[in-house]
Amino acid sequence: MQRTTWLWLLVGLVGYCLVPWYMTEGGFWRLAWLSGIGADADTGAGFWLAFEHGRLYLGAPLPVLAGVAATLLLVADPLRRARAIAALSAAGLVLVMLQGFAVGMNGPRFLSGLFDALGGAEGQGGFGAGATLTLFSLLFMLTTALSAAGRSTGDAFVTGLIGLIVALVALFVFFPVSMVLVNAFRTGEGGFSLGHFLSEFFSADLWGLSCLTLAGQCGPAINSVLLATMTGATTTLLGLAFALIFTRTNFRAKKLLRLLTVIPIITPPFVIGLALILLFGRTGTVTAVVADLFDLPRTRWIYGFGGVYLAQVLSFTPIAFLVLIGVVEGVSPSMEEASQTLNADAWQTFRHVSLPLMRPGLANAFLLGFIESLADFGNPLVLGGGNYNVLSTEIYFSIVGTIADPSRTAVLSIALLSLTLGAFLIQRRWVGRKSYATVTGKADSGRHAALPRGVKIAAYATALPWAAFTAVVYSMIAFGSVVKLWGYDNSFTLAHYIRAFGIRITEHGWRFKGVAWDSYFTTLQIASIAAPLTALVGLATAYLLVRQRFWGKEAFEFSTMLSFAIPGTVIGVSYILAFNFPPIELTGTGIILIIVFIFRNMPVGVRGGIAAMSQLDRSLDEASITLGASSFTTVRRVIRPLMGPAILAALTYSFVRAITSVSAVIFLVSAKHNMATSFIVGRVENGEFGIAIAYSAVLIFTMLAAIVLLQLLVGKRTLRRSDRVAGAP
Repeated sequence: MQRTTWLWLLVGLVGYCLVPWYMTEGGFWRLAWLSGIGADADTGAGFWLAFEHGRLYLGAPLPVLAGVAATLLLVADPLRRARAIAALSAAGLVLVMLQGFAVGMNGPRFLSGLFDALGGAEGQGGFGAGATLTLFSLLFMLTTALSAAGRSTGDAFVTGLIGLIVALVALFVFFPVSMVLVNAFRTGEGGFSLGHFLSEFFSADLWGLSCLTLAGQCGPAINSVLLATMTGATTTLLGLAFALIFTRTNFRAKKLLRLLTVIPIITPPFVIGLALILLFGRTGTVTAVVADLFDLPRTRWIYGFGGVYLAQVLSFTPIAFLVLIGVVEGVSPSMEEASQTLNADAWQTFRHVSLPLMRPGLANAFLLGFIESLADFGNPLVLGGGNYNVLSTEIYFSIVGTIADPSRTAVLSIALLSLTLGAFLIQRRWVGRKSYATVTGKADSGRHAALPRGVKIAAYATALPWAAFTAVVYSMIAFGSVVKLWGYDNSFTLAHYIRAFGIRITEHGWRFKGVAWDSYFTTLQIASIAAPLTALVGLATAYLLVRQRFWGKEAFEFSTMLSFAIPGTVIGVSYILAFNFPPIELTGTGIILIIVFIFRNMPVGVRGGIAAMSQLDRSLDEASITLGASSFTTVRRVIRPLMGPAILAALTYSFVRAITSVSAVIFLVSAKHNMATSFIVGRVENGEFGIAIAYSAVLIFTMLAAIVLLQLLVGKRTLRRSDRVAGAP
C-alpha cells in the first residue's frame, strides 16, 4: 500500500505543480505551455496560480498532498494510516470538484462571497491536464487506502478498478443525463412540479392501447415495446442460427456467410432505409415487378411497422451473432460427449445440455437487440412515415422540432429508461443465478457434437435466405454508388467517387482534393482511439460484475447500460448541456467525441464480456492467485487469453459504431472535427445522394478491412484439439 500511495502522491504533485491546471490553447501535446508553468496566468500549474497569481481557491490540493506525505512518514499503524489517507484523499476530491463547479467562466455560481475573497471574481476555464492528474491521484490514493483498510475486496487493483469505473460512469453517464432529466419536472413557467411530471408520464398519448382494439394508434411507448420485442426475438433467433452454422457444421461458404452477417453493422446511417425504399417503396424495384406479374396495386407498406422492423432486424442481427458465436464456441465438448455416452441422442444432448448452457448468451443477445431497437431513431425516422411513432423519434422531434420542449424530452427519456429497466430485470430473472461455467482449466480434448438433423435444417432454412436477402440489399447500395441518379438515370459513372475521394498527383506529391477526405481521416483517427478504450472499459466492467462482489453491484450493472438505453440524440444534447462550461469544458474538441463513443458503446463490451466470462470457472482465478499471482496478473495471463471472442466483438462493434454513429454526434461535431456520418447526412439533406452512397461504400470497405485486421490481431480461442465437428457431413 505504501509504495502504491507514494507513486500516486508523486503523480498528484506533478499534476499540481508542473502541468497546466486549465485547458491550453492549441492542446496539451504541443507543449507550448512549458514556458508559462509558473509565470502565465492561463497556462500555469495549479500551485503557481494559487500562490503566485492570487487564485487561492486553487490551494486545496497542497495541504491534502502534504497531509498524505506526512501520514506515510509518521503513522506506523497500517490501519490508522490507511484510514487517514482515505479521509484526506476523499476530502481533496470533494474540495477540488466543489471549487470546479462553484466558479464558472464569469465568476462564482454559488458561495460568491467566499470565492470572491479567494480570488475567484474573474472566473475560470475548464480543467486541463494538471487538474485531471491531480484528481486521478486523489482517486487512486483513496481506493488504495480503502483496500488497505479492509473496506472493500482487499485487493488494490480490484478496488482501484471499481473506483475508476464508478467515477467515469458517474461523470460521463449520470451527470450529463441528469442535466436533461431534471427538466422533466420543469413547468412552462420555469418552476418545478411533481404533478406536472406524473400527468405527462402517465398520459394516454404516451401509453395508449388503441391499436390493440383497432380503434386507433397506440402510444409511442407501446409501439416501442412491440417493435423492440419483435426485433430482439428475431435478431436472437437469426444470430443463433448463424452461430450454429459457423461452429457446428462444415458449411463450405462460411467466409461469404460471415461477410453477410457482419456487413449490416458497418453500414452508415439511413443507407439500409434508402435501399429498402428503392426495393419495396411505391416505385421500388420489387414492388414494380410484383405489380406487373400479379397485377396487384402498389402500396406503401414499407412505411410503417413492417419497414422499420425489417430495417432493424437487418441492422441488429450482427450484434446478436457477435455475442452468440463466442458463447456457442464456449460450450464444453466434454459435456456433450458425456451426454452421448449416457445414451442421449443428438436432439436430447442439444436440448438438455448445449442449449441451457447458452442461456446467458441468448438473454444478453435479446437484451441488446431490445435496447438497440428502443434507442434507434434512424430507421424509424426514414421508414416510419408518420404512421408508426416510437419513443426515439418522438424524443428527436421534441428536441429539433419547430419548438423545442425540454420537459417533454425528459419525460420521454424516463419512459424509455423504465422500459430498459424492465427488460434488464426480466433478463436477470430468466438467466437466474445458475452456473454456466464450462471452461474449467482442465484438459478438454473432445469435439463438439453434431447438430440434430432438424436443428441443422432449421438453422439453414433460417440463416441462408436471410443472408441472400442481405446480399440483395447491399447490391442495391453498391449499384447506387456507380449510377448518375439512383432510380432515374442508371447510366454508369464514377463521378461520385471522384468528387468525394479525388486525388491529384502534383510535383509536390499527392493532393487529396476530394470533399470527403477531411471527415474521412478525422473519423478514422477518432474511431481508432475510441475502439480499444471502449473494449478496455467494457471488459473491465464485465470482469468486476462476474468475478467480484461489492456493495451496489446490481445498481452498478444497470448503470453501465444506461447510456445504451438513452437515444443518441439525447446523449448528444446532454453532453452539450454538461460539458459546454467549466469545470469540464469539452465541446468543440475531439475528446468529447471519443468520450461519447466510449460510454455509448461500452455496454456491448460489458454484455459480451459477461456472457463469455460466465463460462470461465472461478477455479482458474483461484489457481492463479494460489500460485502467488496478483489479480492484475491473473487477468492478464489467465482470463484475457480466453476472452478472444468477447474482445473481438467489443473492438469490432465499438470501431464500426464510432464510424457509423450519427445520432449521438450530430450535435457534437465541429468544423475542425467533422465526422463521416454528419458529412453524409449533410449530403442527403442537400439531395446529393450519389456522393452520400459512394462515401458509404468506401466506409463499408474500410470497416471490412479493419474487421479482418482485428481478427488477425486478436486471434481465436481454442478449446479443443480439432475444429472438425464430430459426425458432420
